[in-house]
Amino acid sequence: MQTVKTILVILFIPLFVFSAAEKKKTAKIKKDDLLPTYQQWLDVTSYIISEEEKDVFMKLTSDRERDIFIEAFWKQRDPTEGTPQNEFMDEHMERFKYANGYYGRGVSKPGWMTDQGRYYIILGKPQEIEKWISTAGIVPCQAWFYYGDKSLGLPTYFVLVFFRKGGFGELKLYNPLSDGPQALIEHPEQHGIEMSNYRSWYYKVKELAPTLARISLSMVPGEIPYNFMPPPRTNFIIARIHEAPVRKVKTTYASHFLDYKGYVSTDYLTNYVESSTDISIVQDPVMGVNFVHFSVVPQKISIDYFQPNDQFYCNFTLSVSVRKEEEVIYQFTKNFPFYFEEDNVPAIQSSGLSIEDSFPCLSGRYTIILLIQNSVGKEFSIYEEEIFIPEAGYARILDPFLAYKSDAKSPNDHFPYRVLNQKLSIDSKNTFSLNDDLLLFFNITDMTQPLWEKGRVDVRIKGVKENNPVEKNITIPLKDIIFNPTLDVLRHLPIKSLVPDYYEIDLHLIDETGERIDAKKLNFAISPQVQVNHPISLYKTFPLTNSFIFYYTLAYQYDKAGNFEEAESYFEKAYGLNPSYLRGISGYAHFMLKVQKFDKAMDMIEKVKDVDELRFDYFSIRGKAFMGMGNYAEAIADFIEGNKIYNSDTSLLNSLGFCFYQVGDYEEALRALNASLSLNPEQKDIAELVEKIEKDNR
Repeated sequence: MQTVKTILVILFIPLFVFSAAEKKKTAKIKKDDLLPTYQQWLDVTSYIISEEEKDVFMKLTSDRERDIFIEAFWKQRDPTEGTPQNEFMDEHMERFKYANGYYGRGVSKPGWMTDQGRYYIILGKPQEIEKWISTAGIVPCQAWFYYGDKSLGLPTYFVLVFFRKGGFGELKLYNPLSDGPQALIEHPEQHGIEMSNYRSWYYKVKELAPTLARISLSMVPGEIPYNFMPPPRTNFIIARIHEAPVRKVKTTYASHFLDYKGYVSTDYLTNYVESSTDISIVQDPVMGVNFVHFSVVPQKISIDYFQPNDQFYCNFTLSVSVRKEEEVIYQFTKNFPFYFEEDNVPAIQSSGLSIEDSFPCLSGRYTIILLIQNSVGKEFSIYEEEIFIPEAGYARILDPFLAYKSDAKSPNDHFPYRVLNQKLSIDSKNTFSLNDDLLLFFNITDMTQPLWEKGRVDVRIKGVKENNPVEKNITIPLKDIIFNPTLDVLRHLPIKSLVPDYYEIDLHLIDETGERIDAKKLNFAISPQVQVNHPISLYKTFPLTNSFIFYYTLAYQYDKAGNFEEAESYFEKAYGLNPSYLRGISGYAHFMLKVQKFDKAMDMIEKVKDVDELRFDYFSIRGKAFMGMGNYAEAIADFIEGNKIYNSDTSLLNSLGFCFYQVGDYEEALRALNASLSLNPEQKDIAELVEKIEKDNR
């Protein structure tokens, strides 16, 4: 278990560390509008690129993006990632070159566009080729024999027949179902056989070319279908051949490339890594604050060697964003460098790392976006989920989750998945072995005395297999737990009595009258393996002596959400817990300005009057408070002092210009407002005020 002791410092305005990608519909570019090199690349990959990949490529807006996408395209198909050679790309380019040069002879199109060129590019060189070039009564044709990959839905052994349809032109793929064996006969109309009489046509082919007859009715050599009717699965096999190049490729990287290029720099975009994630809402029973706890486990982790310390390492940056539609409610970033000895490399590579964190969050329905970037290998994982944090009001079960072990920790620290002074270790895949502990945790909020005295939670664990599934029922009387308005429920489940299977857990909260008032469900699996490798937890602890930071965090969130009453309440709580936290005082004063409580803003900011690092805040907030109260002369004096400290703040310059305008000093007003416009010309309202002042004083 890797932990890092840390003290979090939150500025009065949270630093937004990454911007949202705008998932708007992007217009596709036409192939003819691309540079020749990209047109050629589309030709080369035409049979191995998925519709999703092509769709994304045609929506990219710069050649730099296209180059990076092409790199990612080949990387997804590299069978030996990490080596200098990409065997798949090399083989594909050789096939394309051969098909283009060989199968284009004597036809009016490039070789790669012919049927033979297409299947050679997809399937490679046949195991065997048999030809009928000058067989009397048979059109020129040849057969390519292949061993099929059953995991791709192909037969173990199959054949492709190419023939000159009607006896002339290029060799086309023969389809037993749509062409029929009569198409292999020269001048079939001269034989007096009905076209639908497949039996007679089969024997006619057999009379002229016995080995060709074996493959005239089916793509599986020697298969004679019922009533000699070519089977419909012919089209299924052909479709599977066309799909084969992308069946084993995770093409989701393409949509991620388009969606997430606004989140990560382009050098990361080729290295999207799938991840498993858990997000749980837990209410702290002491503070009464809802925390979002989460775990992200990348499926792949690149590591590097740090020679000065003789250690291996990976270096993660975690970025979290909470949004209500397009509005950012809260956002932060943290770094998780991780150094370890060589002996730990196999365990980390086999088990993985779980990057974990938690933060307080206001009630409501939001989208949470978790971005993990590993600077080693330039890899990133991103996860997006809708979360709901209920308002207080009635008893309910908050998000239940499972853990495979617990460890006692200091009661003076906050950390992810903290329950009753224990650190619960979770595996976001919810897969356990019979040798694990199996712990169930959940909160019950808004507990009442009657519910606590006579209420209970009924827990049902049931396997999903059809024959004799295991079922366990557990009753948890609430009175067995020490009363608290927020009840923490932690129970060991009887894992030893279970068998390998997938399971469902149903939780029912029953009140004092016997009525079910809430229900939750979760799933898990018991593996047949003796041991399941769980990820190693990587997280930071936070001293509870600084819990006032949590209240400031909630204050900023409620402010962003427009709930000023709750925001002021949390500012007051935070300030009351630590009246000497200077950044908090400044943030509180800023908020008081926003809600036009100018006297209180003035009182708050006076507390940092002699703090050098907050001198600009001091004069800016005092000036805006005076301005709000209509004391423009006093405001001007403070703004001038603030401008001496930092002369590039448009908000201060605009306020200074407005105050000069109010006292009739139009020359100084224009000086301040034009200085602001030079920093940001897009301020339409300021430009209109400048125009008005100039017009009125001509």
